[in-house]
Amino acid sequence: MKKDNIEINMKSSFGNIAGATAIFLDSLGNSVFRETGDLPPVKLDKNHSYMPWGTDNQMPFDILDLIEQDETLSTCQMFNAEICYGNGLRFRANNPESWAEKEVSDFTLDNAIPSYFLGICQDLKYFAFAVSVIILSKDGEKITNIHRKEACYCRFSPRWKGKKNYVYYAPWRNNPGIGDVEIIELLDTQSPWRDLQARIAAKTSCRKFAILTEIPSPDHTYYPIPYYASLFRGKWFSIKQLIGIAKEAKLRNSAPIKYLVEISKSYWSNIFKAERITDPIEQLERINRGKEEILDFLTGVENSGKAWFSTFYRDPRGQEQSDVKITKIETAKEGGDWSTDIIEAINMICFTMRVHSNLVGSVPGKSQSNNSGSDKRELYTIAQALQKPYHDLIFRVFDLIIRFNGWKGYSVDVPFIQLTTLDENKDAKLITQNKE
Repeated sequence: MKKDNIEINMKSSFGNIAGATAIFLDSLGNSVFRETGDLPPVKLDKNHSYMPWGTDNQMPFDILDLIEQDETLSTCQMFNAEICYGNGLRFRANNPESWAEKEVSDFTLDNAIPSYFLGICQDLKYFAFAVSVIILSKDGEKITNIHRKEACYCRFSPRWKGKKNYVYYAPWRNNPGIGDVEIIELLDTQSPWRDLQARIAAKTSCRKFAILTEIPSPDHTYYPIPYYASLFRGKWFSIKQLIGIAKEAKLRNSAPIKYLVEISKSYWSNIFKAERITDPIEQLERINRGKEEILDFLTGVENSGKAWFSTFYRDPRGQEQSDVKITKIETAKEGGDWSTDIIEAINMICFTMRVHSNLVGSVPGKSQSNNSGSDKRELYTIAQALQKPYHDLIFRVFDLIIRFNGWKGYSVDVPFIQLTTLDENKDAKLITQNKE
């Protein structure tokens, strides 16, 4: 009866958790990254309004919460960002003038380029767009600083004559007012260089401008739809979550038993006689103490390999009757306990994220096939080669800076890290697209 109750509790607990989770994932999956209808702008004041990201303006945070719930997905996202980072963004010079060389050196020292670049890579991988802010000198002659604005905290103004004119940067989780919003003028997304020149020629007093880097997509709204949106609209993300819930429910509601100890009544009677225990309370204490001794013997590390002696006799039917009988219960999991299902779900997530599971080590189990070193090197090289479109989009911002500041002979590059074979006597070498 007790066993039946455990099974009933496990089924009801698992059913409640799994059902609620499936409903949550289904309802969210249908609206992830895509609104079902046109959303009206939200007014900040009489001069400014922004387009919400999702019906409640919380869509990027909902996406981040979903990613953080899954170990494989969050690892793949970070792996993709690190692959895009490569060996970091570098300024490359080809016979520069001395004054330009000094200015570039000062620029890289005054700006946290590695932090900026890795952040931009993450924004592109998570949300398919990134926002950079350039700051000009007081006289408007040079661009002195570049900063990243986290994509999840950026909102855009409604299009006016086909253009988005402002970026609104604020902690949107907390429903901020106009006083908490940083308003940044956005350069024309199609022609930022020409737009910046026109503003300087018009003698604008503004010295801070935003530049939008977007990944083109077939279905483009105010906020781009990343390629991995299909993961939430399909079933494999929720399947992997349900497998984890099922395992947790099984662990919480099942009581695995390793040993079955059977003790005859005569065993305790003989102990009472041998130790001359007649008081019922003392007899009960002796029984409890004897059970603890058996448990310590079975589970104590220091008793490993020792033997237990117990008397036995045969009854008139020829069957053995033991004073103490200890039986080890087999606790092996039946059917691998969803092991093949979790592997399939992980592989589907890695496939959607365009990350080979062997590169991030996300597939569990000791018996899984593993690629050779040569195969892994090729996979790593392919993954880095696929980052070229993202680098070209990011370079556009720095091409504008180099052109505006007049740094002739300079360009930017992200060298690849190519893993080498042992016969080259080194672990890795850098491969660059730009030749001096």
